[in-house]
Amino acid sequence: MSIKYVATSKLPTPWGVFAMHGFEDTETGKEHVALTFGEMAPDKPMLGRIHSECLTGDALFSLRCDCGFQLQTAMQNIAENGSGFILYLRQEGRGIGLLNKIRAYELQDCGANTVEANEKLGFAADMRKYDMILPMMEKIGVAQVKLMTNNPRKVKAMQSMGLQVVERVPLQVGKNRYNEDYLKTKSTQLGHMMSEHHFSEDDANSAT
Repeated sequence: MSIKYVATSKLPTPWGVFAMHGFEDTETGKEHVALTFGEMAPDKPMLGRIHSECLTGDALFSLRCDCGFQLQTAMQNIAENGSGFILYLRQEGRGIGLLNKIRAYELQDCGANTVEANEKLGFAADMRKYDMILPMMEKIGVAQVKLMTNNPRKVKAMQSMGLQVVERVPLQVGKNRYNEDYLKTKSTQLGHMMSEHHFSEDDANSAT
Protein backbone atom coordinates (compact mmCIF):
# COMPACT_ATOMS: atom_id res chain seq x y z
CA MET A 1 0.00 0.00 0.00
CA SER A 2 1.34 3.43 -0.97
CA ILE A 3 -0.31 5.39 1.85
CA LYS A 4 2.28 6.81 4.26
CA TYR A 5 1.46 8.48 7.57
CA VAL A 6 3.31 11.81 7.96
CA ALA A 7 2.32 13.77 11.08
CA THR A 8 -0.45 14.78 13.50
CA SER A 9 -1.36 18.23 14.79
CA LYS A 10 -4.19 19.99 16.59
CA LEU A 11 -6.91 21.64 14.48
CA PRO A 12 -9.04 24.16 16.42
CA THR A 13 -12.46 24.62 14.76
CA PRO A 14 -15.74 26.34 15.65
CA TRP A 15 -16.96 22.96 16.94
CA GLY A 16 -13.94 22.07 19.04
CA VAL A 17 -10.34 20.92 18.71
CA PHE A 18 -9.83 18.04 16.29
CA ALA A 19 -6.62 16.11 15.70
CA MET A 20 -5.44 16.32 12.07
CA HIS A 21 -3.49 13.34 10.75
CA GLY A 22 -1.65 13.77 7.45
CA PHE A 23 -1.13 10.99 4.91
CA GLU A 24 0.71 10.87 1.59
CA ASP A 25 0.04 8.57 -1.34
CA THR A 26 3.61 7.97 -2.46
CA GLU A 27 2.49 6.67 -5.86
CA THR A 28 0.26 9.58 -6.88
CA GLY A 29 1.57 12.39 -4.67
CA LYS A 30 -1.95 13.02 -3.35
CA GLU A 31 -2.19 14.17 0.25
CA HIS A 32 -5.11 13.02 2.41
CA VAL A 33 -6.21 13.97 5.93
CA ALA A 34 -7.98 12.19 8.75
CA LEU A 35 -9.65 14.30 11.42
CA THR A 36 -10.40 12.73 14.78
CA PHE A 37 -12.29 14.09 17.77
CA GLY A 38 -12.19 12.51 21.20
CA GLU A 39 -10.94 8.99 21.87
CA MET A 40 -10.97 6.41 19.08
CA ALA A 41 -11.90 2.84 20.06
CA PRO A 42 -11.40 -0.12 17.68
CA ASP A 43 -13.93 -2.22 19.58
CA LYS A 44 -16.72 0.37 19.49
CA PRO A 45 -18.70 1.87 16.58
CA MET A 46 -17.35 5.35 15.86
CA LEU A 47 -19.38 8.11 14.17
CA GLY A 48 -17.58 9.05 10.97
CA ARG A 49 -17.63 10.30 7.41
CA ILE A 50 -15.69 9.77 4.20
CA HIS A 51 -15.57 13.19 2.54
CA SER A 52 -14.11 13.84 -0.89
CA GLU A 53 -12.51 17.23 -1.41
CA CYS A 54 -14.77 19.93 -2.85
CA LEU A 55 -12.97 23.25 -3.05
CA THR A 56 -16.04 25.09 -4.31
CA GLY A 57 -18.36 23.77 -1.62
CA ASP A 58 -15.97 23.28 1.30
CA ALA A 59 -13.98 26.52 0.98
CA LEU A 60 -15.81 28.84 -1.42
CA PHE A 61 -19.35 28.41 -0.01
CA SER A 62 -20.85 27.18 -3.29
CA LEU A 63 -24.57 26.46 -3.30
CA ARG A 64 -24.30 24.27 -6.42
CA CYS A 65 -23.74 21.17 -4.27
CA ASP A 66 -24.30 19.97 -0.73
CA CYS A 67 -20.65 19.15 0.05
CA GLY A 68 -19.77 22.09 2.26
CA PHE A 69 -23.00 21.70 4.22
CA GLN A 70 -22.28 18.00 4.71
CA LEU A 71 -18.72 18.61 5.92
CA GLN A 72 -19.73 21.23 8.46
CA THR A 73 -22.68 19.19 9.70
CA ALA A 74 -20.50 16.10 10.05
CA MET A 75 -17.95 18.03 12.13
CA GLN A 76 -20.72 19.45 14.31
CA ASN A 77 -22.34 16.02 14.76
CA ILE A 78 -19.01 14.48 15.75
CA ALA A 79 -18.29 17.22 18.27
CA GLU A 80 -21.76 16.90 19.79
CA ASN A 81 -21.32 13.13 19.92
CA GLY A 82 -18.07 13.55 21.80
CA SER A 83 -16.00 11.46 19.40
CA GLY A 84 -15.68 10.54 15.75
CA PHE A 85 -13.64 10.95 12.59
CA ILE A 86 -13.61 12.33 9.05
CA LEU A 87 -11.47 10.98 6.23
CA TYR A 88 -10.87 13.95 3.92
CA LEU A 89 -9.82 12.53 0.54
CA ARG A 90 -8.30 14.60 -2.24
CA GLN A 91 -10.68 13.52 -5.00
CA GLU A 92 -12.00 16.80 -6.37
CA GLY A 93 -14.99 16.66 -8.69
CA ARG A 94 -15.74 12.96 -8.02
CA GLY A 95 -12.20 12.24 -9.13
CA ILE A 96 -11.90 14.35 -12.31
CA GLY A 97 -9.99 17.26 -10.77
CA LEU A 98 -10.75 20.92 -10.22
CA LEU A 99 -10.31 22.27 -13.76
CA ASN A 100 -12.36 19.47 -15.30
CA LYS A 101 -14.96 20.13 -12.63
CA ILE A 102 -15.16 23.74 -13.80
CA ARG A 103 -15.52 22.47 -17.38
CA ALA A 104 -18.36 20.24 -16.16
CA TYR A 105 -19.97 23.21 -14.42
CA GLU A 106 -19.82 25.12 -17.70
CA LEU A 107 -21.73 22.30 -19.40
CA GLN A 108 -24.23 22.30 -16.52
CA ASP A 109 -24.73 26.02 -17.04
CA CYS A 110 -25.82 25.09 -20.57
CA GLY A 111 -28.35 22.50 -19.40
CA ALA A 112 -26.51 19.24 -18.74
CA ASN A 113 -26.92 17.51 -15.39
CA THR A 114 -23.93 16.49 -13.26
CA VAL A 115 -23.73 12.98 -14.75
CA GLU A 116 -24.20 14.11 -18.36
CA ALA A 117 -21.52 16.78 -17.95
CA ASN A 118 -18.91 14.29 -16.75
CA GLU A 119 -19.76 11.88 -19.55
CA LYS A 120 -19.56 14.60 -22.21
CA LEU A 121 -16.03 15.29 -21.00
CA GLY A 122 -15.15 11.61 -21.41
CA PHE A 123 -15.29 10.66 -17.73
CA ALA A 124 -17.38 8.20 -15.78
CA ALA A 125 -20.08 9.70 -13.56
CA ASP A 126 -18.03 8.91 -10.44
CA MET A 127 -14.32 8.11 -10.68
CA ARG A 128 -13.49 8.10 -6.99
CA LYS A 129 -11.54 5.27 -5.39
CA TYR A 130 -11.43 4.37 -1.74
CA ASP A 131 -8.43 2.03 -1.45
CA MET A 132 -6.57 4.60 0.68
CA ILE A 133 -9.14 4.26 3.46
CA LEU A 134 -7.89 1.07 5.12
CA PRO A 135 -4.39 2.26 6.17
CA MET A 136 -5.88 5.56 7.34
CA MET A 137 -8.47 3.73 9.45
CA GLU A 138 -5.82 1.41 10.85
CA LYS A 139 -3.67 4.38 11.86
CA ILE A 140 -6.46 6.20 13.71
CA GLY A 141 -7.62 2.95 15.31
CA VAL A 142 -11.17 2.53 14.02
CA ALA A 143 -12.72 -0.73 12.80
CA GLN A 144 -16.46 -0.21 13.39
CA VAL A 145 -18.32 2.75 11.93
CA LYS A 146 -21.59 4.61 12.08
CA LEU A 147 -21.13 6.16 8.64
CA MET A 148 -22.64 9.55 7.83
CA THR A 149 -23.40 9.25 4.13
CA ASN A 150 -26.13 9.03 1.52
CA ASN A 151 -23.84 7.15 -0.88
CA PRO A 152 -24.08 3.32 -0.87
CA ARG A 153 -20.71 3.08 -2.66
CA LYS A 154 -18.96 4.36 0.47
CA VAL A 155 -20.68 1.76 2.62
CA LYS A 156 -19.67 -1.01 0.20
CA ALA A 157 -16.09 0.33 0.00
CA MET A 158 -15.65 0.09 3.75
CA GLN A 159 -17.26 -3.34 3.95
CA SER A 160 -15.07 -4.66 1.14
CA MET A 161 -12.00 -3.82 3.24
CA GLY A 162 -13.25 -5.68 6.27
CA LEU A 163 -14.44 -2.58 8.10
CA GLN A 164 -17.78 -3.00 9.86
CA VAL A 165 -20.46 -0.42 9.01
CA VAL A 166 -22.93 -0.95 11.84
CA GLU A 167 -25.21 1.90 10.78
CA ARG A 168 -25.68 4.33 7.90
CA VAL A 169 -26.55 7.79 9.20
CA PRO A 170 -28.32 9.97 6.58
CA LEU A 171 -26.66 13.34 6.00
CA GLN A 172 -29.18 15.40 4.08
CA VAL A 173 -28.44 19.08 4.46
CA GLY A 174 -27.97 22.16 2.31
CA LYS A 175 -30.78 21.80 -0.20
CA ASN A 176 -31.51 25.11 -1.95
CA ARG A 177 -32.80 26.46 -5.25
CA TYR A 178 -29.36 26.20 -6.88
CA ASN A 179 -28.79 22.51 -6.20
CA GLU A 180 -32.25 20.92 -6.37
CA ASP A 181 -31.57 19.34 -9.79
CA TYR A 182 -28.09 18.26 -8.67
CA LEU A 183 -29.51 16.45 -5.64
CA LYS A 184 -32.24 14.85 -7.75
CA THR A 185 -29.62 13.55 -10.19
CA LYS A 186 -27.54 12.09 -7.36
CA SER A 187 -30.63 10.21 -6.19
CA THR A 188 -31.98 9.02 -9.54
CA GLN A 189 -28.75 8.37 -11.48
CA LEU A 190 -26.05 7.78 -8.85
CA GLY A 191 -28.12 5.78 -6.39
CA HIS A 192 -27.71 8.08 -3.42
CA MET A 193 -30.23 7.29 -0.70
CA MET A 194 -32.18 10.47 -0.07
CA SER A 195 -35.71 11.19 1.10
CA GLU A 196 -37.42 14.54 0.71
CA HIS A 197 -38.65 14.59 4.30
CA HIS A 198 -35.10 14.39 5.66
CA PHE A 199 -34.33 17.91 4.44
CA SER A 200 -35.28 20.66 6.86
CA GLU A 201 -37.11 23.86 5.94
CA ASP A 202 -33.98 25.80 6.85
CA ASP A 203 -32.07 23.92 4.15
CA ALA A 204 -34.75 24.62 1.57
CA ASN A 205 -34.73 28.32 2.40
CA SER A 206 -30.97 28.71 2.90
CA ALA A 207 -30.37 30.40 -0.45
CA THR A 208 -33.56 32.35 -0.96
